Amino acid sequence: MNKIGQGMKRIWTGPWTPPELGKMPYFWLLSLAYLGWKYVYVAPSAFELAMLALTLALFVPLYFASYWARGWQVAACMLAGCLIGAVWVRWNIGAATFFIFACAMAARIVHFRHAMLAIAGVIALGLLASLQVSHAQMRFIFLMPLLTAGLPVGMGAFMDARLRRSRQELLRKQEEVEHMATIAERERISRDLHDLLGHSLSLIALKAELARKLAQRDPDACGREIGDIETCARQALAEVRAAVTGYRESGLASALASARASLAAADVQMEEKVERFALAPAAENVVALALREAVTNVVRHAGARRCSVYLGLEQGVAVLRVADDGRARSEADIRHGNGLCGMRERVQSVGGRLAVRAGAGPGLHLELRIPAESTT
Repeated sequence: MNKIGQGMKRIWTGPWTPPELGKMPYFWLLSLAYLGWKYVYVAPSAFELAMLALTLALFVPLYFASYWARGWQVAACMLAGCLIGAVWVRWNIGAATFFIFACAMAARIVHFRHAMLAIAGVIALGLLASLQVSHAQMRFIFLMPLLTAGLPVGMGAFMDARLRRSRQELLRKQEEVEHMATIAERERISRDLHDLLGHSLSLIALKAELARKLAQRDPDACGREIGDIETCARQALAEVRAAVTGYRESGLASALASARASLAAADVQMEEKVERFALAPAAENVVALALREAVTNVVRHAGARRCSVYLGLEQGVAVLRVADDGRARSEADIRHGNGLCGMRERVQSVGGRLAVRAGAGPGLHLELRIPAESTT
């Protein structure tokens, strides 16, 4: 069923006009009173009364259907309005109101040029219809409202419709921006939760395994490891809560301390060379999370005995390098992991660069660079 058919169906089911237009479309129907101006002075014949009833029965549904018409259907509605007006001209010069309604229907045309051509066509048809009026004065009375009101009404209706479409488009764009912002925030929380929980749970698992081995041999050492597990679990819970609320910023000092604890629990010797320099909070957060993820990968996957961590400034660029001597893994395997993908996205968000490559010997090397403008 086409748009006009749907518009006709709405006469019975509603709504009759688009809800965003409010009550104004109903108000404009009062303009049909211009058709009855003649009968203030001249009593209508039975034929004219029947014609009036038939005209209203045809035009009012057409008028409401025009609000739902699109494309060629708008032109069809406009032409139908002009034909009704042309039929009425010889009996009632108030038929000019149908041509004005046809001009207003141009509001449903999208392009300005097409709308103006359609309005000009309606006025031209009105001029042709006026030839049916033999008396010059009556012809002038017919043409005066059409020529003075047709173009302004049509242009006003078109500009109002264009403004409404622009406002609706703007609202849709705002909804899209809000949706994209929501997705980005969810991805940020997902990355942070992966980094925090992956690191913390790896540490807890290592300490739990160590506690199980010490349970029979050294109960005191086992108790200390269980205490460390409790501390790590509480710290992880606090970090997760902070990450969900969006206010967490991981400091380098905390990340370094956590890296030492994780590597020590995994019996991995840490070689540390860290320079002191100022970093912007956003850049520090990225470096800290990258260090956490890198150490977590070393503990969980590398099977390494030594791990070196370097952090310093090189020609105004903050550089983090993490290397291990564990099992050599392919760069393709590690690049597809959630942790490295999230790390790469965070580094790129501050204008940095992340590289993961196999070293000359065993193990992998991770290098993170953040440009000088990201530091303070």
